[in-house]
Amino acid sequence: MELRGLSLIGAELGQKGGAVFHGFNPASGQALAREFHSASRAEIDRAVALAAEAAPIWAKLSGAKRRIFLGAIAGKLERDAPGLAELASSETGLPVARCSGEIGRTCGQLRLYGLAGERGDWLDARIETAAPDRKPLPKPDHRSMLRPLGPVVVFGSSNFPFAYSVAGGDTASAFAAGCPVIVKAHPAHPGTGEWVGRLVAEAVADCGLPAGSFSLLFDAGFETGQALVKHPGVKAVGFTGSLSGGRALTDLAAARPEPIPVYAEMGSVNPVFILPGALAERSAAVAEGLHGSATAGVGQFCTNPGVIVLQKSPAAEQFLQTLIPKLEATAQGPMLTAGIRKNFMTRTAARGKIAGVRRIAEAKADAAGSAAPVWFETEAAVFERTPALSEEIFGPSSLVVECRDPAEMLEVARHLEGSLTATVHASESELKGQSALIEILAEKAGRLILNGYPTGLEVSSAIVHGGPYPSTSDGGRSTSVGTRALTRWARLICYQNFADSLLPPELQEANPQRLRRMVNGEYV
Repeated sequence: MELRGLSLIGAELGQKGGAVFHGFNPASGQALAREFHSASRAEIDRAVALAAEAAPIWAKLSGAKRRIFLGAIAGKLERDAPGLAELASSETGLPVARCSGEIGRTCGQLRLYGLAGERGDWLDARIETAAPDRKPLPKPDHRSMLRPLGPVVVFGSSNFPFAYSVAGGDTASAFAAGCPVIVKAHPAHPGTGEWVGRLVAEAVADCGLPAGSFSLLFDAGFETGQALVKHPGVKAVGFTGSLSGGRALTDLAAARPEPIPVYAEMGSVNPVFILPGALAERSAAVAEGLHGSATAGVGQFCTNPGVIVLQKSPAAEQFLQTLIPKLEATAQGPMLTAGIRKNFMTRTAARGKIAGVRRIAEAKADAAGSAAPVWFETEAAVFERTPALSEEIFGPSSLVVECRDPAEMLEVARHLEGSLTATVHASESELKGQSALIEILAEKAGRLILNGYPTGLEVSSAIVHGGPYPSTSDGGRSTSVGTRALTRWARLICYQNFADSLLPPELQEANPQRLRRMVNGEYV
């Protein structure tokens, strides 16, 4: 596909004239040839106006047509997958095989959310029929369901050029919920973003949908994103990135005359508790699995295990002696952007200067733009009194927290901030005694893992990818992965004593779409 370096405003190309920027190859640090042009304020306004025009059409679009549209995007991604994977690899430093696998996951998400949109269970349709003869007062007819919010702005992420970007989970779930989408492309992989955006625009045209169903806006900095969040025509925002970035957007949205929801996935340390029984049974296997989880993708996963909690013992010491050589032998790899690498180097240097924190493993990283594991160790008391140790370092760095006994492990758990995941490794005989730890971790994370590792997220209807602040901006009441993601882009509405012909099909007496609904307290 011939890239133009211009925003997509509905069915039209944007114009040159905005700030110019380039993608970079993280492995070489060299700018890529293609120029990209930031969107102008007029283009932002035009994209939002088109989305607002499309919103009423999307709100009434059947779930079946939404599914067909999402399937069309998936088919186009699969058709262009080899070229897309090569381009994404050159812009992100991620291996081509990883990019190819991510395209497959993205296509699966699109189809899963399309099926959920068509099935309609997510709408939570409920009906309480009237009882006009009830005494002392008649009972009215109530019919309620979720209704699409309207235009949604999605911010592409740096670490997933497909699954969390232009046609990723936020975009797919917003479409499945009946909302037009405006994507603010991530400047770290603009060529990939444009290519995927062009495919989405093609699918819009192929399916006969309004041009304002989708727009893609480029930006060299932060101005376009800020303008979108503040725009009165935008009704919700999806974001995957840093804590500082997510907070900035939620603060902007809250300060609007009409505040809107921002579903931001931000920072997560994903604690891993390894109990003595697990070390006694399979210490070497746990060391191998934890090493693989912590170093995958140069540690640039939102589910990277950042805090490892152990109980002091000879077995724990032997476990670390097995793990540390693996970490030190890990090959360096390119980080996604120069800014991410700079932040990683700054944060690890600062952590090493905290009193009571020891550097226990450091692999060689001397190539431009690259990083390698840097691990630290501290005691529970230091962790509990040092809030900075609870903060995420994005990249291949983790902190081992040593506890004297099970009671101290519980205290460490209580001092954790919210995370996307929390993991427990335990032997079968230990499990019955861990109810207190499990209950604390259930308050701290959106997904609990037993005898596994947090990286490697399976997309399913039941998955939860969210958690208490600061892992997400909404306190873990939603998920950015799985079919529950659709509910973020809708609000509840109730129709009281309405004529059947005026009701949306989902609430009509004949139930023409054959939805599963709650009627007078029972699901039918």
